[in-house]
Amino acid sequence: MRDQHEHLAPPPRGLMAGILGLFVLLVLGGIGGFLLLQSRPAMSSLLEVGLAAAVLVTIGGLVGAFVFRRRLPRRLVLGVVFVLVALWLLGGVAFVVLYRTTLQPGQRETAKHYLPFMQMFDPPAPPPDTTLPTVAPNEMISPADLLSSPFGAATSTPAEPPPAAIQVEPSPTASPTAVPSATPAPTLTTVAQAVTPVPTAAPVQSTLQAAAAVRPASRVLSGFTYVKQTWNNCGPANITMALSYYGWKQPQDVAAAYLKPSKEDKNVNPGEMVAFVNEQTGVRALTRVGGSMELLKLFLANGFPVIVESVLDAEGYDWIGHYETLVGYDDGAGVFYIFDSFVGNGDGSGRTDPYRDFDQAWQNFNRTFIVLYRQEEEMKVRELLGALTDPARAAEIAAETARQEALADPTNGFAWFNLGSSLTKLGDYDKAAAAFDRARQIGVPWRITLYQFGPFEAYFNVGRYDDVMALVQSNLNNGGQYVEETHFWKGKVLEAQGNPRQAYEAFRVALAHNPRFTAAKDALDKLKL
Repeated sequence: MRDQHEHLAPPPRGLMAGILGLFVLLVLGGIGGFLLLQSRPAMSSLLEVGLAAAVLVTIGGLVGAFVFRRRLPRRLVLGVVFVLVALWLLGGVAFVVLYRTTLQPGQRETAKHYLPFMQMFDPPAPPPDTTLPTVAPNEMISPADLLSSPFGAATSTPAEPPPAAIQVEPSPTASPTAVPSATPAPTLTTVAQAVTPVPTAAPVQSTLQAAAAVRPASRVLSGFTYVKQTWNNCGPANITMALSYYGWKQPQDVAAAYLKPSKEDKNVNPGEMVAFVNEQTGVRALTRVGGSMELLKLFLANGFPVIVESVLDAEGYDWIGHYETLVGYDDGAGVFYIFDSFVGNGDGSGRTDPYRDFDQAWQNFNRTFIVLYRQEEEMKVRELLGALTDPARAAEIAAETARQEALADPTNGFAWFNLGSSLTKLGDYDKAAAAFDRARQIGVPWRITLYQFGPFEAYFNVGRYDDVMALVQSNLNNGGQYVEETHFWKGKVLEAQGNPRQAYEAFRVALAHNPRFTAAKDALDKLKL
């Protein structure tokens, strides 16, 4: 009996060439993919390559099945189509699972850039009304005690004009406010009634006041290059914009490489931005708390750009920390002109922000600012700073401002939080912890400890380790696992509680996120394990 295989026609040469070519492409693709992964490419590069490869293979398979349909068994053609459809379905399901469970936030944002529909698969986020963990009333220091006396002589800086003197229309958008806590707070009217207002001395005439009297009513600086931030990159984008005023031409990626070794880092603090400017650019910068709108205007009037730490003003977003670059002001219109790396720069000269709205948002970050200047202009900057030249004095002024604002409105959680932050800078940890307790009882946004770490320091230094770990856990549950300070304070508590090996690992994680974090490096060296 003759072998049945003798009756089979040889496969078409074109089909054989196609199969051989596909095999070669797969081998080359595998080698290229391995080399690509070794260089740790950006998520955008992997997505582009992966999508392109999937589309090319699909098109090649369908075209091949169509061209050779007459020479191939019909079942084989249908099988090719079925396999391609099944691979797309399985690949899609696998990608969704990885998207929800494995990809980091920045990688998810990149995926949504290329595939916008992936937004529907976002993992659940904390609800907008989530606040920091609440805390019992402080039994040692009452709110009334905190507000009963001033913190330093804060009268050497000019007072802000009273709200009625600023002729601006109320903004239709509600300004950021603290979210009420789920735990009822003690009656707040009793706090204000229990405190006897402390009379302040007459303002002391200063260089700052004299300069304010002669500054122009408006000034808009020119020469900035607007920078649209990439995801989670407002710090590097704003420092790049401010530096462009002095001729800096590097992209935001240069600043990001220094400021954010981990792209997922939720926070670049002002000190890090100042260090980048001073160490990498030839320009100078300094940062202070306790600023005033008048001081910002004086800087701008004298040709100095300023970056402020504030709150993102964009529709569809709840409370999120955000940097903004100030480029001008206009007293007649009652507005600042701002280059916003997320929202835009208006008509090119800056988007406008009414003074009242600006200050309410800026208050959320203790009125922190960064001013940039040339080395030869340092004396002029210090002259304008006046009393704020001394960082400790600036903290005293910020503490007194917060005290006055808490007296005026005992339900203002940000005033109490600022009071705690300023007292922490002054090393008065007992009072600082009591102020943070009050802020948490009233309710402040849960993201605040992704950017400001005064509560960790104050609670740690008064031995309230459980409170530190509660805030650490809050951060870990809400994106703070990418913030190096979260792991640093976790390590400090573990070390204090006699767990050096666990502390060692926490400090190592902090350094993995930011190798320039000297506090974690010093703590790690101290353990000597």
